[in-house]
Amino acid sequence: MSDQSASFARNQWYAAAWLNEIGERPLGRRLLGEDVVLFSDVAGVIRALEDRCPHRLIPLSMGEVTDRGLQCGYHGMTFDGATGAAVHIPGQSTIPPRACVRAYPLEIKYNMAWIWLGDTLLADPAKLPDIPHYGEEGWELIDGGYQHHPSNYLNIVENLMDPSHTTFVHKQTIGNPAAADEPVQMERTGQHIVAWKWIKGKPPSQMDLAIKDFRGAMVDRGIFFHLVLPTLSRVDVITMPAGLEPTEENMDRGLRNHSYKFLTPETDGSTHFFWAHLRNYHVGDLTWSEKMRGIFDTTFLEDRDIEMAMQRSQDALGTRQFVALEIDRAPMMAVRMIQRLVKDEAG
Repeated sequence: MSDQSASFARNQWYAAAWLNEIGERPLGRRLLGEDVVLFSDVAGVIRALEDRCPHRLIPLSMGEVTDRGLQCGYHGMTFDGATGAAVHIPGQSTIPPRACVRAYPLEIKYNMAWIWLGDTLLADPAKLPDIPHYGEEGWELIDGGYQHHPSNYLNIVENLMDPSHTTFVHKQTIGNPAAADEPVQMERTGQHIVAWKWIKGKPPSQMDLAIKDFRGAMVDRGIFFHLVLPTLSRVDVITMPAGLEPTEENMDRGLRNHSYKFLTPETDGSTHFFWAHLRNYHVGDLTWSEKMRGIFDTTFLEDRDIEMAMQRSQDALGTRQFVALEIDRAPMMAVRMIQRLVKDEAG
């Protein structure tokens, strides 16, 4: 496409894999256009290397982990997981200086491996994402969610910053017709943007009633779409008794859902879509969690269908869109913020 660049902000932490994806066998995954192999060494430390043997360019993910490191499955060259240097070559004692692969900084947080694909010297663990309430009493976690979305990550960012689409795309899951004509508000601060709307003084939804007895009262329902650069999305959905001041304390007393998406571009036309969810109700109810997992997977697949159709048209026509609407303010601002980040990194 003419205006959808393959450039990404690289000096950032990106989700590489859930920990349960990284087992005894190496995991090959393309991240920001680079082929990476993830594996757990014999000491149990998770490593990330360039997924390409420098000898015959065979993916190292086709090999296996040994006590020396990651062994290529073609001729047995073995690479140190921490440095990427070759440490053993069968049949010879001399190791050529170019017998090495790139090693990537990796951090473990929130049950996930996070990778840094930019300048290694800038990989600061303090810049890892923050997830409030994670591991706190009174909050239930669903994690391990993953989908592959064959669309440019900017299309997904736009979708995740668009409260107005839920009424029409998600009719069978989270859509709410009462929200269709409510105006979207927006605020930007530094590396963060949020778009939101409140639907006030309405009857609770059937799902709300299945969770909590509101005893015939009207409710206020808020939906906040957050983006923290470059690609961390949080959708905050609140249902609370009508008329209460929307303070954090009051919102936490109602029904509250924090839905997280961690987007990692695979290529210019495909994206790794990781997701997790925190809620403050039905804590400890695994049956309810599995029900919600199914609802979320279905919801995100509904988005994927839209994103795929967008990508096909963009590829065919060479443009993102022909007309802008009022509801595009937050999505377009989010995209511009990411593009500015990419440009600033490029100097």
